[in-house]
Amino acid sequence: MDNGICQACGASGGPLMKFSLGKDFFGRPYDRLSPSSDQSPKWYCAACSMHKNLQRDFRDIRAEYDKLSAGQGSELSKGDEFLRASVRLREIMTILSAAQEPSTLLAGQDVKLLMERLNTATMPV
Repeated sequence: MDNGICQACGASGGPLMKFSLGKDFFGRPYDRLSPSSDQSPKWYCAACSMHKNLQRDFRDIRAEYDKLSAGQGSELSKGDEFLRASVRLREIMTILSAAQEPSTLLAGQDVKLLMERLNTATMPV
């Protein structure tokens, strides 16, 4: 823990969290506890921890969109995953828009841009 200070917004005095094990948006496992992949762990307050999860989902979706755009194999080539990703981006945008303070981890404009790109992409059947 970094002196009890959230490493995203700088808040102090509250509990801090670190998510290290789990699955990405598309269900692939990740493990940030492994020494080779987590040399400098980050700790977040509850609000920033939620935004960190939103950021992770956004990055996963954007990476798959980039693969799809480049004609590579992508989870988004599956119609149900494409639709699920579109819904998740709308959820992320709603959460960011409702927040009292702007997220230090994820810009609403980036989410909006990816939403627009997905809307103009052809949804797989």
